Amino acid sequence: MDLAPDIIAFLIAAAFVAGFIDALAGGGGLITLPALLAAGVPPLAALGTNKLQSSFGTATAFFTFARAGHVDVRRFALPALASFLGSATGAFTVQRIDPSFLAGFIPLLLIAMAIYFLAGPKMRDEDRHTRIGAAGLFLFSAGIGFYDGFFGPGTGSFFTTMLVALAGLGVVRGVAHTKMLNLASNLAGLSAMIVGGHVLWLLGLAMAGASIAGGKAGAHAAMRFGARAVRPLLVCMCLALTVKLLADPANPLRMEIAALLG
Repeated sequence: MDLAPDIIAFLIAAAFVAGFIDALAGGGGLITLPALLAAGVPPLAALGTNKLQSSFGTATAFFTFARAGHVDVRRFALPALASFLGSATGAFTVQRIDPSFLAGFIPLLLIAMAIYFLAGPKMRDEDRHTRIGAAGLFLFSAGIGFYDGFFGPGTGSFFTTMLVALAGLGVVRGVAHTKMLNLASNLAGLSAMIVGGHVLWLLGLAMAGASIAGGKAGAHAAMRFGARAVRPLLVCMCLALTVKLLADPANPLRMEIAALLG
């Protein structure tokens, strides 16, 4: 599809900001996916293109953390596999759902995530004792991976919260291992979207370049400052993008609300 140069520039800028925020605490998809939808990209193509660009940013952040010694690949290999399999299943499922359902469902998920970020547990810098065993970590990773393949925005934040609140990791190590699990889910979801023909390659690769730069900058910022300052920004972004999506008169959810009120 053809997009105006100013729209492409806007999406590239959104990818940089999303890559930066995603590397700190996750949730970069809260910026890029609604931005793609607002630009007029069809829901499934928006999901596939978002997976393409975010995979590059997530990989960059992961390797940045790994080079700094913050990633235990052996311990989290099985959770990464669970994330991959869950995401593949989610991506397979979403391609069999009416796209109009997605357009109406996305604002509801954004609102739910805003509530989650407001009410979620506080994150700390130091490691603590784990509250879940290997089996629990596998199942949680598979469930979040399924969500990533099905929808995506906020996945990194869910992984980080799981690793910090349940697996007992400190913020930086939690964010670092989030990149590993999120990269696995991104690659699975992207593969499914490529097979389904739902990726806008030129746009996705242009956004990927910006996502790489944002991911590298965000990973360095996370290692230096931690991720707690990002939560208020994520809450504001969830609510702002929900309002933007519902501002579209053709949005199915808005039409349903109007019908109920009318």
